[in-house]
Amino acid sequence: MNRFTIEVLIISIGVMIFSCTKSGEESGASKPVAVWQQSNSGYSIYRIPALIVTQKGTVLAFAEGREGQEDSGDIDLLVKRSMDNGKTWSEHSVVWSDGANTCGNPCPIIDQTTGRIILMMTWNSGSHNEDAIIAQEIDDTRRPFMCYSDDDGLTWSEPVDLTETCKNPDWGWYATGPGIGIQLQSEKYKNRLVIPANHSYSTSNEAEQVAGEGSGYGSHVLLSDDGGATWRLSTPITPGCNESQVVELSDGRLMMNMRSYNGLGCRAISYSEDGGETWSEIKHALQLVDEVCQASCIEYGSYAGEKMYLFSNPGNPVDRYYMTIKASFDDCKTWSNNKLIYAGPSAYSCLAVLPDGNVGLLFEAGAEYRYEGIFFVSIHPDELFQPGTLLDNLDP
Repeated sequence: MNRFTIEVLIISIGVMIFSCTKSGEESGASKPVAVWQQSNSGYSIYRIPALIVTQKGTVLAFAEGREGQEDSGDIDLLVKRSMDNGKTWSEHSVVWSDGANTCGNPCPIIDQTTGRIILMMTWNSGSHNEDAIIAQEIDDTRRPFMCYSDDDGLTWSEPVDLTETCKNPDWGWYATGPGIGIQLQSEKYKNRLVIPANHSYSTSNEAEQVAGEGSGYGSHVLLSDDGGATWRLSTPITPGCNESQVVELSDGRLMMNMRSYNGLGCRAISYSEDGGETWSEIKHALQLVDEVCQASCIEYGSYAGEKMYLFSNPGNPVDRYYMTIKASFDDCKTWSNNKLIYAGPSAYSCLAVLPDGNVGLLFEAGAEYRYEGIFFVSIHPDELFQPGTLLDNLDP
């Protein structure tokens, strides 16, 4: 190798390093933003994040505003908007409030054919707690609802009850997501809307009774082929799984990634070969370490010439710490990277691809307590493959 070649090589490496550094700086990566915090006025705690990007490039963050710590009670469904890739956020607006009742579990999806933002949610009487709903000891139930926005998330339609077509009468507890839905791209099922959801069900099999005596947990999806005008149920996935996210693989199959009660400290997965109508038996994703917690799984798109999928959760089998993002380049068969985002207490999360190409992560975390607030960070994809922890703390 002659001197000229060496000099060219050195210059080329320098340009690449500068380009990566400049791109990260311009994106504002690695600077956490507190989207909601426990100290904010109005609610005692904020939980259950969901993140999505509209056709106009607006980033929408959803969450529950709770008066108490439990998953039922007085809960409102909130949204904030960002016009600058998550650097700054609007004041929140209330998508749905019903007095002292529970309006929550946001699971949004964008219909790319119309631009409509569809939001799936659940409702129950605030006077009924989760255990009573699961045991069906009450004269009502937890119900799926849907509303939508046609003005980029500024205003929302009146919620519509989907219980008749989207809930088995045997089911007690019900939750949409938490996270996001997807719109299918494969030719056979193109533009189908798919919403991951979960439920409790009655069972006499003691091995399935993880939701309480006589009750198990399962997952399913809601399907629409008419832009959300009508919805139907898939077959359920059981046993011992709930809070789920779904992705479409390169061959058109769907993969459901689920919180699991399998006792193995990892995620459960299931596959569909018919656009989400039916699902395979559960398998265990041993690389995806999990402490029975919600997680996020999305298709990022092309990175370094290959299709990349991303997965986020507290990557710890014992407690909810160590918010982590993993990457897969083989349709989620294996996960080749493990990037620690934040080492402190953390819990639910939601990933999105931002308009500038960065990875957006909206996640529950705190310095001492995992539910101190809901934080957002914009991450240049190159940073996912660099050593070290992304965030040393949650200070901006």
